[in-house]
Amino acid sequence: MERHPVELQIEKADKAIVAEDFDTLLDIYTEDAVLVIEPGRTVRGKVGIRKAFEAIAAYFRNGLEVRQNGMEILESGRTALVHANTVVAAPNLPETERKAVYVFHREEDGKWRCAIDNSYGNEIVADGAKH
Repeated sequence: MERHPVELQIEKADKAIVAEDFDTLLDIYTEDAVLVIEPGRTVRGKVGIRKAFEAIAAYFRNGLEVRQNGMEILESGRTALVHANTVVAAPNLPETERKAVYVFHREEDGKWRCAIDNSYGNEIVADGAKH
């Protein structure tokens, strides 16, 4: 069975994060993408995302490992919602599996790009928080 283009983009992103290849990584995001750095902290846009990933790499001693341990992609038109079991580890972080949520958008050039990158999933919702 052929793999979904979004799954391939996520795999490409994971490899770029590990390699600290931020140019390749940024091509996977929409211009106005949102990245959840940690619960309560987000950045928007490619400039902010690049700075965040540079800081994340330094924080994790340039040894961040990221991979997926299963995902489900729900597609409607030009939008795809991804639920993933994202495994992260680093020299200063024991292997942890997060229930990540990503939103991808198929752009005019036909490429799927990440519009929302939330590796923390529902952890970003504070108990009793209302908006």
